[in-house]
Amino acid sequence: MLSNLASKLHNFSKLVEQPNLLKLRQQGGLLNTYQNLNTPWFKSLGIDTVLDIGANTGQFTKTIALLLPNAKIYSFEPLPDCFAQLQEFSLNNPRINIFNLGIGDESGVLSFERNEYSPSSSFLKINDTHKQAFTFTENSTTVKVKIERLDDVTQNLDLGKSLFIKIDVQGYEDKVLKGGEETIKKANIVIVETSFVPLYESQPLFDDVYSVFKKLGFSYFGMNDQLSDPHTGQILQGDAIFTR
Repeated sequence: MLSNLASKLHNFSKLVEQPNLLKLRQQGGLLNTYQNLNTPWFKSLGIDTVLDIGANTGQFTKTIALLLPNAKIYSFEPLPDCFAQLQEFSLNNPRINIFNLGIGDESGVLSFERNEYSPSSSFLKINDTHKQAFTFTENSTTVKVKIERLDDVTQNLDLGKSLFIKIDVQGYEDKVLKGGEETIKKANIVIVETSFVPLYESQPLFDDVYSVFKKLGFSYFGMNDQLSDPHTGQILQGDAIFTR
C-alpha cells in the first residue's frame, strides 16, 4: 500500500517537474516513449521527418510532435473512427499530415479485424494466446479498409534528410516491410513492434523481422518498451529499435 502511494507520488512529481509530460498525459500520448527518446543520442539524429504507420488515435503522433516540434509527421490509420480522433488532433498542427489508409504489400480494399480494444485491431485474426492474456480483446468485427504500399504512397511525400519510421501494425509487419523496402532503406531509425510469441494468426515473430532489417542494412539497437502477459509475466512483444 505504502509502496503504491510512493510510486504515485514519484510519478506525480515527475509530471510537475516536467510540464511536457503533463501536457502529453492530458493529450493521451505515450509517457514512456517520450522519456525513452528524450535523450541527447536521439536528438543527435536530427530527425526532420516521421512516418507513423499504424497511428490508431494518434498516441505516438502526439508524443513525437511534442518531442520533435519542427519535424514533419505523416500518420497512417485505416479505421475511420480512430482516424477521426487523429484528425481532430492534427487540425491545429500543420506539420501533421494524416492518411486514412492501411499500409501493406498491395493496393486495394481488404477485410480488417476491428477489435473492441482498437489498438489490437489488425488485418490478421487475433489468436487465443492474445485473448487469454488480455480478455478485453475477445471481440472483433470485420470491416473493409483501404490499403496501399508504402513505397507507392511516399513517392509523393517529402521525406526530408533524416527519416524516422514507427511501425505498429499488430502482426502485419512483414507485409509493411515487403511493400516499403525502398522507403525503409532511407530511414535513419525504425521502431517496430515485434512479437516473441504468436498473438495473431500467421504473424511474423521477432527473428523474422530482425532478419529483414539485417538484409536492409540496419543494426538492432535494443527495445524501447516491452509488454508481458499480466497473468504469467512472460514477455510477449516489444518495440524493437533498428538504426543505420
